[in-house]
Amino acid sequence: MSRISRLPSSLLRAAACTGIAALTLTACGSGSGSGTANAGSGSVKVGLITKTDTNPFFVKMKEGAEKAAKENGVELSTAAGKFDGDNAGQVTAIENMVAAGVKGILITPSDSKAIVPAIEKAKAKGVLVIALDTPTDPESAVDALFATDNFKAGELIGQYAKAAMKGKTAKIAALDLAPGVSVGVQRHNGFLKGFGATDKDVACAQDTGGDQSKGQTAMENCLQKEPGINVVYTINEPAALGAYTALKAKGREKDVLIVSVDGGCTGTQAVKDGKIAATSQQYPLKMAAEGVKAVATYAKNGKKASGYTDTGVTLVTDKAQDGVTSKDTAYGLDNCWG
Repeated sequence: MSRISRLPSSLLRAAACTGIAALTLTACGSGSGSGTANAGSGSVKVGLITKTDTNPFFVKMKEGAEKAAKENGVELSTAAGKFDGDNAGQVTAIENMVAAGVKGILITPSDSKAIVPAIEKAKAKGVLVIALDTPTDPESAVDALFATDNFKAGELIGQYAKAAMKGKTAKIAALDLAPGVSVGVQRHNGFLKGFGATDKDVACAQDTGGDQSKGQTAMENCLQKEPGINVVYTINEPAALGAYTALKAKGREKDVLIVSVDGGCTGTQAVKDGKIAATSQQYPLKMAAEGVKAVATYAKNGKKASGYTDTGVTLVTDKAQDGVTSKDTAYGLDNCWG
C-alpha cells in the first residue's frame, strides 16, 4: 500500500522544519515548480499531511491538492511521516501547521486513534480538520471525511473472486495491512463479505504493511503453511505484486487468483498483464481536491464541511464475471494514478 511543495513564507518554513527529525517534510524551501499556491502573505493557508511522501497514492493526492490550491487561491504546505504508522511525525506536523496559521488541515491518519488528541487541539483553535482516505477512530473526531468506501472496495473484489472461482473450493490467503488500521480492516472485512466467507475460512493471514517485499515474504510463508492456496486477497497492489513474485517462483502464478485494491497505474497495468485478476480503483486526486475546496469555502463564509463524502471506487478487470459490475483496464489506465 499507500502517498513536494515549498512554502513562500519564511515563517512557514521555520515552523514546518521544526521537528524534522520526527517527520519527512516537503515544504522547507522556496522556488518555482513546487506546486504551492502562492497567493500572498495574507492568503488562506491549508496543510496536507500524508502517511508518507513516497507511496504513489499520496504523491497523487498531493498533486490534486496542489492543483486545487492554485485554483482556489490558497497556500498549501505539505508534510508526511517517515513511514506508514509514524503517528508522532503527524502530531508534530499538526502542531507546526496550527502554529503557522493554517485555516484547515487535510490528513491521512497513520494511527486512527492515536492522532485524535492532536486533531482535537487543532479544532479547538478553529482549524477545520478533514480526514482523507483513512477515517479517524472515532470518525467524528474530524469535521469531515473524503474517502473511498474501503469496505465496498473490498466487497467488490470479494464478489469478483467468488464469481471467478465458479464453484471451486477456495483456500484463501489474506495479505493484510497491519493490526488496527481502519483501511486494512475495512478492506479485509469487505472482501470476506463479498466472497461469502469469514475469517475461519482464511487458510493463512499475514500482515504486509502494503509493502511489495513484505508481500512476497507473506506469500512464501502462506505457501509453506498451506500449499493449496488458490485465492489471494491483498490490501494493495504492491502486496499483490509481491505475492505474484512468490507464486511465480513456485510455478503457481497461473493457477492462483489474486485480487487487490488501489487502482494505481502500476497495479492496473499488472491487471492488464494478467498478474492480478482484478483491482478496486480509488481516486486520491479527487479526495485531496475536494478537501482543499472545503477549506477554501470555510475560509470564505465559515461553512464547515461535515460527514462522509464517498469519492468513488470502480472494479477494474479484463476478465469480467457475470453479476459483477466492472470496467476494463483501458478505463483503469485512463483513470489511474502514480
